Amino acid sequence: MLRFCSTKWRVLLSLLTIAAIAITLNAIFFTTQTADGQAADDDFAYLERANRAFIDVINKAKSSVVQITTTKLVSERSLQRQFDFFYWFGEPRNRRDRDRDDSEEQEIPGALGSGVIVTNDGYILTNSHVIEDAVDIEVTLPNGRKYAAEVIGKDSGTQGTDVAVLKIEAKGLPALEFGDSDKLQVGEWVVAIGTPFNLAQTVTRGIVSAKGRTSEDIGLVKYADFIQTDAAINRGNSGGALINIHGQLVGINTAIVTTGSFSPGNVGVGFAIPINLAGRIMRTLIEKGEVERGWLGVWLQEIDHDIAEQLGLGEPRGALITDVGRGMPGDEAGIRRGDVIVEFNNVPIRDTAHLRDTVAAAEVGKTVEVKVIRQGKEKILKVQLGKQTEKALTAMRRSAPYFPDEHDGEAFAGLRVRELTHEFAATHGHEGKEGVIVVDVERGSPAAKAGIRSGDLIQEINRKAVTTIADYRQQIKDVADKSKVVLYVRHRNGAPRYVVLKNSESQR
Repeated sequence: MLRFCSTKWRVLLSLLTIAAIAITLNAIFFTTQTADGQAADDDFAYLERANRAFIDVINKAKSSVVQITTTKLVSERSLQRQFDFFYWFGEPRNRRDRDRDDSEEQEIPGALGSGVIVTNDGYILTNSHVIEDAVDIEVTLPNGRKYAAEVIGKDSGTQGTDVAVLKIEAKGLPALEFGDSDKLQVGEWVVAIGTPFNLAQTVTRGIVSAKGRTSEDIGLVKYADFIQTDAAINRGNSGGALINIHGQLVGINTAIVTTGSFSPGNVGVGFAIPINLAGRIMRTLIEKGEVERGWLGVWLQEIDHDIAEQLGLGEPRGALITDVGRGMPGDEAGIRRGDVIVEFNNVPIRDTAHLRDTVAAAEVGKTVEVKVIRQGKEKILKVQLGKQTEKALTAMRRSAPYFPDEHDGEAFAGLRVRELTHEFAATHGHEGKEGVIVVDVERGSPAAKAGIRSGDLIQEINRKAVTTIADYRQQIKDVADKSKVVLYVRHRNGAPRYVVLKNSESQR
C-alpha cells in the first residue's frame, strides 16, 4: 500500500514538479525567442520587398526620361561682353576685335535640361524655358542614342504655364504612363528623375510637401498650380519626371527655391507642374499649335477676413467680382459686381488665383455652371466661356495719368471728395461712370491705410449707390456709428475694388 506522505514519494513528487516547471519555462523561452526571430525576419522581408519595389519602379520609369541639349545664336558683341566681364582687368581688345561686325552671330551651347517621353512615337514633354531661343535641340535617350527634336508648341511661363512639346522621329519608345495629379496627397512618396548638372538619369526621392502653389507663391509663371516636393531638384532637372510609387508621371519638374545666385543648389523646396495641367496644355499644343484659354471678362479681388465678415461668408473663400466688362461672357451670363464666385464648373473656388487658373484651363466655347453668392443668397448662372486674346485683355485695361486738383467736399475717415465732372472723368479715366472722386487723402488716415488714393472714384458705401455729393453726405451719416464700412472704389488706373474702411469716427 502506497503512502503519499512517505519521504520517498515526497522526494519523487518534488523532482517531478521541478521537471515540469523546467519544461514549461523552456517552452516559454523557446516560443518567445522564435516569435522575436520571426518578427525580425518579417520586418527585413518587408523592407526588402519595399526596396525592390522602388528599384523596379525607378528602373522602368528611367527609360522614359531623356536629356535635352540646345544650341543658341549669340551676337559677337554679346560674347565679347561676357569675355570682358570675366577679364575685367585684362588687356584692351585690339582694333581688329573692336571693328568686328556686331551683326555676326555664333552658335553656343544653350540650356541643358530634361524631358519625358509620353508617346511611343516620340512626343516629349519638357519646360518652355529649357528650349527658349534655341536654334537646334538634341534629345539623348538613356541608351545613348541622339535625335534632333522639332518644337511642336510651347506655352511660355511669362504668358502661360512653361510647358513645351517636342517631337523626335522614332518608334517603339518607352512612354511613361500618366497618373492623376489631382489625387496626390501631401506626404505621399514621389521620385524625381532628370539630368541635374549634366548628370543624366539622376534619381532622388522625397514626399509631396504641398499642393496648389500659385503664381503668386512662386512668381515664375502666369498660370500655375504647382506641386511642391522635397525630392532633390537642381539645375538641369527642369522638364524631368516626377513619378509616384506606381511609376506613373504626376508632374514635370520645373523650378527650385535657392538661397541665392552664388548657392544655386537644392534646399529641399522644388516645384513641379501637375501632369493633369501639363497634359491638357500638351494636347492643345499638339492639336492646335497654341494654347486657348477660357475668359470671363471680370475684375477680381481677394477676400480677406474683413470682407468675408461684411459679406456674411464666414471664412474667406471664393473670388469677389469688382466689375464686369461690358459685352464680355460674364456680363452676358448675368454675373454682376459684388457677386462672389464660390464654385466654377462644380469646382469649389478657393481664391482669385484658383478661379483665374480654373477658368483659363477650361475649354473655350464651353458652357459651364458658375455658383455665386449675391446678397447672401446662392445663385447658379450658366456662362459660355470666351477666348482670352490680347484684344480682350486690352479692352479690360483702362489707365490714365493723374493730375492733382484742389480738394472740395466732405471730410470722412481722412478723405475728401468732389462731384465727378466731365473733366475729372477724362483726367482720371472714369468716363461713363458715376460716383464722387477722391481729391485728397490724409496721410496715415483710415482711408490711406485702406489703399484709397487721390483720383479714385467712390461708387458705393455699404452697398448703397453713391452718384452725387448729396448721396455721399447722406451715406456717411448713415454709417457714422459703424466701426467698419465697405466702399466700392474704382482706382484711377481703372481697377475696381471693395475696400473695408475702419471708421475711427464711430468710436468717439
